[in-house]
Amino acid sequence: MANVSVLNMEGKEVGTLELNDAVFGVTVNEHLVHLAVVQQLANKRQGTQKAKTRSEVSGGGRKPWRQKGTGHARQGSTRSPQWTGGGVVFAPVPRDYSFKMNKKEKQAALKSALTDKLESGNLIVVDELKFDEIKTKRFAEVMANLNVERKGLVVLADNDKNVVLSARNFAEANTTQAGLLNVYDIVNARKLVLTKDAVSKIEEVYA
Repeated sequence: MANVSVLNMEGKEVGTLELNDAVFGVTVNEHLVHLAVVQQLANKRQGTQKAKTRSEVSGGGRKPWRQKGTGHARQGSTRSPQWTGGGVVFAPVPRDYSFKMNKKEKQAALKSALTDKLESGNLIVVDELKFDEIKTKRFAEVMANLNVERKGLVVLADNDKNVVLSARNFAEANTTQAGLLNVYDIVNARKLVLTKDAVSKIEEVYA
């Protein structure tokens, strides 16, 4: 099992933590990670784009001129795609972009993402994150102490109101809960900050 340093809010080491290899030491499956990210982004798409085909555009009921003898190319309608105001050849229609992944595939992708963050040295464990008041400046100081300069993801065990609201106006990091952790957020973050309680919850669910 991998041992990681546990830091406090001042960025100083206060101990070590042994991580479960069943979650943080798996073989990284890049294909499943990619699939999980694509699925999450696809499921968020509204799929409401719509344009009219030639059969849906109003007008153009008669031939604009006779078939022969005018010197023009033959035309059957002023609403053909090559005409201004005409329909679109392969017009987009409302559709559902979502697709499903198996539960075991999702879990394997999440474990792969966590393992990759650990192996690349971008996983930070803190003993706790506790704020007496809602203070964005204090949250920014903690992130600076932990060397989280941009695109950080802070994972909490539960919804701590003071921490969440302190981070809400901080552009360089987001917060989430261990139960809501997903592959896209992990991959998109440069630094992954986990509290000790969050690590315990993740291992409890996925080990």
